[in-house]
Amino acid sequence: MAYCTLQELIERYSERMLIDISDRGDAPTGTIDGDLITRAIADADALIDGYLAARYRLPLASVPHLVRDLSLRVSIYYAHAHVAEEKIKRDYEEALATLKRIAQGLIKLDIDGVEPPGSGAAEVRVGECERPMTVKSMKGFI
Repeated sequence: MAYCTLQELIERYSERMLIDISDRGDAPTGTIDGDLITRAIADADALIDGYLAARYRLPLASVPHLVRDLSLRVSIYYAHAHVAEEKIKRDYEEALATLKRIAQGLIKLDIDGVEPPGSGAAEVRVGECERPMTVKSMKGFI
């Protein structure tokens, strides 16, 4: 399941921008290259999954708004063939920083029942040799 769609990219960044960055043929067609945008979305989602896997069971049961926003930011950055505009580059860098904070557990997604189960260990066990108290071992203390 993709975290964002072509239509959402159009709504956020405009059809004109998507045509400008994706219509790369020798003879421009004036249309959005759907395959290129689909590949950019898939690559962005794979990156996001890489970060989310540290804290959440994948695939996500539902797509939180934050994850959709991150997917849009990373997808548009990946769709650029050359240097992206400063705003898009900054959005991409902020998205990566947010993904790192999610992976570290500093940001928690509001998704029910998707966190991976813990190890179950709630205590620390230390293995020490038994030291019986004998006259010989207590020499000097008695």
